[in-house]
Amino acid sequence: MPAPNPAALDFLLSRRSRPAKTLDLPVPTHAQLEPILTAAARTPDHGKLEPWRFIVIEGAAMARLADLAETRARALELGEDDVAKARSQFDQGHLAVVVVEVQKPSEKIPPLEQTYSAGAVCLALLNAALATGWGANWLTGWVCHDATFRAQALGLGDHERIAGIVHIGTERVAPPERPRPDIAAITEWVSS
Repeated sequence: MPAPNPAALDFLLSRRSRPAKTLDLPVPTHAQLEPILTAAARTPDHGKLEPWRFIVIEGAAMARLADLAETRARALELGEDDVAKARSQFDQGHLAVVVVEVQKPSEKIPPLEQTYSAGAVCLALLNAALATGWGANWLTGWVCHDATFRAQALGLGDHERIAGIVHIGTERVAPPERPRPDIAAITEWVSS
């Protein structure tokens, strides 16, 4: 039987994201963020392609992205709720890590598996931040999917996408527990 790690399992069974709007200062320093990024980069990566990279957004860059999100939302003629939501992600944030999916040419590893790896990096980043005591939240939304915003805000190329924006900071308010999936209802056992 393998050696269990009860503390790790207890963490995974009780972990929960913290709403980005409840995260405040202080945020991790560069030195505190490095092991979180290192843990995230240990995600499954078939073929060792590293089909992802990180962009850390902090300080005045958050305000710049809030302005760009509003400008782009208005150019797209989105509703006021969408404008406010896109802007608030950056207005209310103090530090965020953008996980950029970078598809790599490979005869063996299909693009979809590279996308899965980038998503796994987002979850690993979120869990590493939570495990080190910070509050964290993984967000997406239209800003992640809009090529013009990605290019203007972060300089991303056509071959790059945003898998997620993970906000990290000090938790001000603990969210209430939410209902979790009924494992019996979503699990099928196949024995033969």
